[in-house]
Amino acid sequence: MKKTNMAHTDKPRELRIIFMGTPEFAVISLDHLLRAKYDVVGVITSPDKPAGRGRKLHESAVKKYAKEKKLPILQPTNLKDERFLQELKNLNGNLQIIVAFRMLPKAVWEIPEYGTFNLHASLLPKYRGAAPINWAIINGETETGVTTFFIDEKIDTGEIILQDRIELTEKETAGELHDKLADIGADLVLKTVEQIKNGTVVTTKQKEVPELKQAPKIFRETCEIDWSKPIDVIYNHIRGLSPYPTAWTTLHNDKEMMVVKIYRCTRERVHHDLPKGKLIFDQKEMKVAVDKGFVQLLQIQVPGKRKMDISDFLNGNEVSKNAYVR
Repeated sequence: MKKTNMAHTDKPRELRIIFMGTPEFAVISLDHLLRAKYDVVGVITSPDKPAGRGRKLHESAVKKYAKEKKLPILQPTNLKDERFLQELKNLNGNLQIIVAFRMLPKAVWEIPEYGTFNLHASLLPKYRGAAPINWAIINGETETGVTTFFIDEKIDTGEIILQDRIELTEKETAGELHDKLADIGADLVLKTVEQIKNGTVVTTKQKEVPELKQAPKIFRETCEIDWSKPIDVIYNHIRGLSPYPTAWTTLHNDKEMMVVKIYRCTRERVHHDLPKGKLIFDQKEMKVAVDKGFVQLLQIQVPGKRKMDISDFLNGNEVSKNAYVR
């Protein structure tokens, strides 16, 4: 892998940072930058969106935080719009930092003197794409991490600046990993900014590997559980989608059918002759028969209700002895 050096400077650069991000994951990095006394001259985030029953406009987590800190905010709908590009240039930033935003056109990422870098929640080049945290767990990885890299024309392919890796446990959920990587990633953003400030950056070109694992956007159909899969695949699928966007299945209870979201489960490897998807339950426990064992359901959500422990569901619902999931 070829390494590229950024020109060293004897005098630290005066950085004027433009930060781009939307969800809570990005807020942690922005907060770290401000606590480190870096000059953030502007924040770019997504437009307000209607949400909830009243369809009230919902501000992004980054916008809420930026308003608290009285930072200039831009919310473009079109990143190629000439008016937005001029407003962006008027902020006079010389470094752009991207954390959980969207793909940038060249007209945006080529503006600042010291470049535009992105924080990605995987060990690139593995898991390029929109959902690296979910897919790392779904695929049963034993390690993952975070990467900073300079943006180029393609998605998550630019030259790597820094990486930090962590081990994954067999019980970790996507939500738990999200919180860990948000903190580790924020630290990596600071280290990256420090190197850019001092002109000590050494980048590494990403190595292209055959059959590289990707992290595409997750849709509703991706979240449906296939109970015919091996027990470990099902278990990883559920924890890799918890708490969001959440694995789901259809419960067939005599003539009634309902979609059930599953947030937490355990697995039990044991021989049995039950059909896949058959439900075994008593007043406190419910498990699903799968190949070479059972998946025990611990926390679920049914339509119109909040998520609940399985014992609460069983106490409030009558389940047929012939019930199954599919």
